[in-house]
Amino acid sequence: MKTNLINRISRAKNRNNFSGNVLIKIEDNLLVETSFGYANRSEKIENNTNTRFGIASGCKLFTAIAICQLVEKGKLSFETKLEDCLIGTFPHFDKDITIHHLLTHTAGIPDYFDEEVMNDFEELWINTPMYHIRMLKDFLPLFQNKPMKSKAGEKFNYNNAGYILLGLIIEQLSKLSFSDYIEENIFKRAGMKNSGYYELDALPQSTALGYIDFPNGTWKTNIYSLPAKGGSDGGAFVTVNDIARLWDALLNNQLLSKEYTFKLLTPFIQTKKLTGFYGYGIWIEKKEDYIFKYHILGYDPGVSFHSAFYPRSSIKTIICSNKSDGAYDVMREIEEEILSKAE
Repeated sequence: MKTNLINRISRAKNRNNFSGNVLIKIEDNLLVETSFGYANRSEKIENNTNTRFGIASGCKLFTAIAICQLVEKGKLSFETKLEDCLIGTFPHFDKDITIHHLLTHTAGIPDYFDEEVMNDFEELWINTPMYHIRMLKDFLPLFQNKPMKSKAGEKFNYNNAGYILLGLIIEQLSKLSFSDYIEENIFKRAGMKNSGYYELDALPQSTALGYIDFPNGTWKTNIYSLPAKGGSDGGAFVTVNDIARLWDALLNNQLLSKEYTFKLLTPFIQTKKLTGFYGYGIWIEKKEDYIFKYHILGYDPGVSFHSAFYPRSSIKTIICSNKSDGAYDVMREIEEEILSKAE
């Protein structure tokens, strides 16, 4: 199986010149751990086991876990209304928006990057330079005065702004910055020693630069495409082994009690995909009457990430890339090879 997996991953790598790291485990047994491409193309520094990668929206799960921790401590409930737990001015927001709505992308609020009217992330920073976005409150002017897109609870509509609001609630209730809360209450508890929220213009050692490739073979880094520092909707940097530790800590109830872990992994709302559902910060795919996989993913300019846990086989897969695409193709090859046999 290991040889076939490596061959399939290599095929995917050759198709799109994949750059990044791949880790596959069955329970605690390592199946594949491999690296491709450069963390720094100019200096020809290769990606390796310890390379940190941005994971974009993959870290919405961190935010959801943090909210569940605060609910578990009695600081708020999933039915607490936004207007009752966050100080701020949102003149057009529905008064019935709850924490549950924000967690499940059903709040109906406007997003700060509206994919229906924008297709280039860099357009977002024309009036608000990305180097000014270093704290969660810096995102608010981008969406807080816009009208609702739909009624609260009406439908699933993936939304980054909702997770910014959740991060602000975490800051307000914990009296910590969002990144400090996550690092203290999730990263440390899960043993994620090489993960953190870093500023793009001050990246630590062993962190991959994100690359945007053009059809003519040229490229640039993503430093002008993303906020200077990520927040509660995305932007942490991790290693593949740290994400494996996160799955272990979450599934072994080390971050939340069994009750709240179950709550977080509940398929609350159907997404636009027939077999797809969303829990709290996590995507869930069903096959017939069982959970096929729990997965998290993130795609930004210069970032491509996909990770999944398959309950029936206890397989964990983590794919981190410092290019705009490639992770999904690797994931598809992995699933075709191992899941038809394991499931």
